[in-house]
Amino acid sequence: MGKYVDELINKVNELKRRRRAVVLAHNYQTPEVQEIADFVGDSLELSRKAMECDADVIVFAGVSFMAEMAAALNPDKVVLHPVPESGCPLANFLPPSMVREYRRNLPGAPIVVYVNSLAATKAESDYVVTSASAHRLISKLDDDLIVFGPDKNLAEHVAEITGKSIVTAPPYGHCPVHEYLLNEYYVRKALESHRDSVLVAHPETPRGVRKVASFVGSTSQMLRAIPRFDKDKTIVVATEEGLVYRARKLYPDRRIVPANPLAVCIDMKKITLRSIVRSLELMKYRVVLDQSIAKKVREVIERSLEMVK
Repeated sequence: MGKYVDELINKVNELKRRRRAVVLAHNYQTPEVQEIADFVGDSLELSRKAMECDADVIVFAGVSFMAEMAAALNPDKVVLHPVPESGCPLANFLPPSMVREYRRNLPGAPIVVYVNSLAATKAESDYVVTSASAHRLISKLDDDLIVFGPDKNLAEHVAEITGKSIVTAPPYGHCPVHEYLLNEYYVRKALESHRDSVLVAHPETPRGVRKVASFVGSTSQMLRAIPRFDKDKTIVVATEEGLVYRARKLYPDRRIVPANPLAVCIDMKKITLRSIVRSLELMKYRVVLDQSIAKKVREVIERSLEMVK
């Protein structure tokens, strides 16, 4: 990776030992960040790993809602987010005030929010789900009318699977990377370029993409699905391009390509090795949540996990 990168890796490892720290990296992080991480995975998976590890400090290499959730689930540990400006446009579509408005307008309808949401939004909800658990939890609810947000594509996917009437909060919420850089145009181009291929797609992609996919699931589910396909097939991955690095590392004997190499989450990529070094050197930036919000988030997540056991 080069002398400068090697020096940064050594520095991170030294600081991790000194601070009794672990680095958690989301599947969309750059290769070098994934390489120095103690755990790589999706957002909830990482926060739960943090609860199990013997560390005083957690450095979360992901976007802000992920660092917030790690802080909520690990109140006795210091959680650092190297670049606080690394936010999530999808999460911002559903502020807590909007959840309260939907609750007033649709009294009695359970409010389910995607893990890709703000901590204050989670605290206002009844349940929190991942892209992997959304259909399982919602199918167990007795109610036929569900409020779900903020991702319209995931909401539509869950409605198709469960047959429930789902009100999307808001109706226009989306991940810009999945909506615009992984739409039907780009995916069809990729499949035409790799004719002997199968498509695995994230449920945040539009309906046209999900319809032609051989598998639709969360990032972790996509990784687990790859070995199911014939080895002579090229696996086209329709999600943020960072997952391809992880997939190739796990399955070096498979041909795995991004549906669109330009499908990059700019916010995720704001976190670099250098920012992680600075975070551990200066113990910045610590994620501090209002205690009442953190308590509510823990309660909602625990209730949600119990539902999908």
